[in-house]
Amino acid sequence: MNRPSKFRTNKPRFGTAWVPGALFASAVALMAWLVHVIIPFIPLLTAAVMIGIICTQLPFARASITGVLAPGLKLVSRRFMRIGIVLLGFQLSLADVGRLGWKPIVGVIVVLVLTFIATLWIGKLFRLPGHEPLLIATGFSICGASAIGAMSGVIKAKDEETATPVALVTLCGTLAIAVLPMLWHPLNLDAIAYGKWVGASVHDVGQVVATAQVAGSAALAVAVVVKLTRVIALAPMVAIASAVVRRNSGGALDAGNRPPLVPLFVAGFIAAILIRSFASVPVPLLEAISTVQTGLLAIALVGLGTAVRLVELVLTGWRALIVALLSWTIIAVLAYFAVVIT
Repeated sequence: MNRPSKFRTNKPRFGTAWVPGALFASAVALMAWLVHVIIPFIPLLTAAVMIGIICTQLPFARASITGVLAPGLKLVSRRFMRIGIVLLGFQLSLADVGRLGWKPIVGVIVVLVLTFIATLWIGKLFRLPGHEPLLIATGFSICGASAIGAMSGVIKAKDEETATPVALVTLCGTLAIAVLPMLWHPLNLDAIAYGKWVGASVHDVGQVVATAQVAGSAALAVAVVVKLTRVIALAPMVAIASAVVRRNSGGALDAGNRPPLVPLFVAGFIAAILIRSFASVPVPLLEAISTVQTGLLAIALVGLGTAVRLVELVLTGWRALIVALLSWTIIAVLAYFAVVIT
């Protein structure tokens, strides 16, 4: 009589079935890079999500995306995302954050927390299904699609719950690239203040670069530092979510299925920040890590993009769209006042 092993888990075993999907996502990410090279105004990660979304709307490609390519797309959207987030930590230096001064740092934290709470509340007010309110709040307050991918892995969100927030944060981040530069002078902001505003309100790092660079190198530099200060919040937010899931699960989940108090990729992300802050890491190595990190996130975002069904989003996702636009407005307004006050 064969007894079930106590070490057996319910985790999917892909074998080599993931290879076609991973190769497809890599090819699409390369295509996104070419789009970015030809049109620098479009950030690489934004292009990756958008092309992934477009691919899955094509009738001749949909059968493959939901069939033979599905295991690989699912794997890269989770595993590659987590590895990319760990490597993202090497872009963060506590010294750079400290040079902002305590007032801007406090302002960033206040804007982030208020945006997160407000978006979560609005999402529940509009009765968004499942984990959508939490994922939208995470993406809009912290760092876009990367934060959504990190949070979804911890709370075990379904692919369809993740797809809508990813599409919406990409849409609003793309709108910011066009809208915020038009408001720069009417709002009477100098270049540095504009950079702080962009860094505190735009979602993805690539979108921040595209939005801030119109004001010059000084604005771009401060925008990136402010943005990366927001990224640091990803670790505690995901860790808190993991703790809440553990508490709410009680005895419903066995020890093998309950999320750890601090997910491994979050611990790696923190370790990377500390290494970058206190060790002398050669610049060429940092540049190589940045390239790998960007490539992994691009591939992962292609996977997330292929889960978006535009027809369903248009027909049933209007409430989520309203929540996203309100969240985008809230963070832009709060960030503006934080910049003016500090």
